[in-house]
Amino acid sequence: MSTLPHPSQLGEASTWPDDAVEVGRILGAWGIQGEIRIKPLSADPQALFSTKRWHLHWMPVAPGVVEPVRRLLKVIRAREHGEGIVAKVEGLDDRDLAQALAGASLAVPRSSFPTPEDGEYYWVDLIGMDVVNREGVPLGRVEGLIETGPHCVLRLVGTDRPDERLIPFVDAYVDAVDRAQGRITVDWDPAD
Repeated sequence: MSTLPHPSQLGEASTWPDDAVEVGRILGAWGIQGEIRIKPLSADPQALFSTKRWHLHWMPVAPGVVEPVRRLLKVIRAREHGEGIVAKVEGLDDRDLAQALAGASLAVPRSSFPTPEDGEYYWVDLIGMDVVNREGVPLGRVEGLIETGPHCVLRLVGTDRPDERLIPFVDAYVDAVDRAQGRITVDWDPAD
């Protein structure tokens, strides 16, 4: 049976940043020296590599534990490994302690993300934007995105229909993304 880590072993107590974005989940231990396996929540895990300080949100399964543990993890090293990431963090030197963290979420401040290239966007920046067509007809609000392989699809909710509206996030349909206005303009018939 694994021993639960004492919060003091996991770095400093963490105040959750206002712009925190969940970027990964701990899958468990990797190796015998306390490294952790991480499943990034994006196909491009660069947000995890953009900072050496990750915010951990973890709800230990232990008698009497009713509050989640939030700690600031200091990353010693991190690397891609297969479809995930393997990382070593300060103060975590035991496999059982690393395994006990399985299911914990990792977040980084949005402000630490690498600057995207022109025409590239982080999903987190698109979620919540209003979508209108070229005539200014509201089509909905971005609730999420779906990764289909060749491209992403905007998942819209709201305005005029009870079901979701799906619009491919490709140049053929997306005319403009205005982050300052929180609006995406698309070439789309409101009847579709």
